[in-house]
Amino acid sequence: MRVGVFGASGYTGLELLRLLLQHPEFEIVAVTSEQRAGQPVGEAFPALRGRLDLAFEPARPEHIAERLDLAFTALPHAASAPTVAALRRAGVRVADLSADFRLRDLPLYEQWYGTHAAPELVGKAVYGLPELYRDALAGADLAAVPGCYPTSALLPLVPFLREGLVETSGIVVDAKSGVSGAGRSLDARYLFAELDANAHAYKVGAHRHGPEMEQEASLAAGEAVRLTFVPQLIPTTRGILASVYCRPTRALSAEAAQTVLEAAWGAERFVRVLPQGEMPSLQSVRGSNFCDVGVVLDERNGTLVLLAAIDNLVKGASGQALQCANLMAGHPEETGLLGGAQLP
Repeated sequence: MRVGVFGASGYTGLELLRLLLQHPEFEIVAVTSEQRAGQPVGEAFPALRGRLDLAFEPARPEHIAERLDLAFTALPHAASAPTVAALRRAGVRVADLSADFRLRDLPLYEQWYGTHAAPELVGKAVYGLPELYRDALAGADLAAVPGCYPTSALLPLVPFLREGLVETSGIVVDAKSGVSGAGRSLDARYLFAELDANAHAYKVGAHRHGPEMEQEASLAAGEAVRLTFVPQLIPTTRGILASVYCRPTRALSAEAAQTVLEAAWGAERFVRVLPQGEMPSLQSVRGSNFCDVGVVLDERNGTLVLLAAIDNLVKGASGQALQCANLMAGHPEETGLLGGAQLP
């Protein structure tokens, strides 16, 4: 199957190239980058020299679509929508990694992101978290790949919301992310001298992933869910470690809470439920498409602590996009994604 990557020179785009090059069914036939148009991929990124004999080209979907069966759009928010719309008009299936189609409600999108460039497609994409929407993704034409923070929060939280085991208000998501989540921004906040031996929260209560989490959590619970989201930046390149704090609706033992996770995800290929008492760590998932989840019951304070670790560039972005694309194209979901974590 012929695939293209729009926005291939960013962190998520490059991660997609790395994964696609080990996929036996997908052939990369087009890669785009506005800044690097005309430059051979191997020249721009020597790690790919000898592996991909293509040059970057401008993102002109009307000129590229006829070469593609499926496209990955790793473009900035708002900029992705018109490219996705053009590709869909040409009959190309799309796995979109921006936020342009994650929110199902147009006014909500406009509240957080501004005017939408393809409003006719809002609500038409399948939310690309395979563990929740696998059947809908099979054969879908458009997948909205979730944000990295929502992925890390929803996978441990959703099983408890589905069973009505936690209150739907007062939930706190505290998530710590590596700096690659910010992309290749030339911002002083992301300089080595600013990040080394440092950590800080940012956009508390104002991060755009908050409404995305609430949307999917509410669908899982069958009622409105409200949460406080505290994103934090830590001095590492990749990875997200999420802690979700909530209150049980009834008496719940640590063993019963563990059983809830195991019943929900025990058969999943990319969600690993850790043994009781073991905590997720970034090193265990770095470079892989796995999400490690765990649960701790703080009986003294009546708090349920749900924990998850992912690589923000893989399960939080490019790996999840490929997982979606496999389902969309009818390939085994794990194709090209079974590489282990990078150790050390």
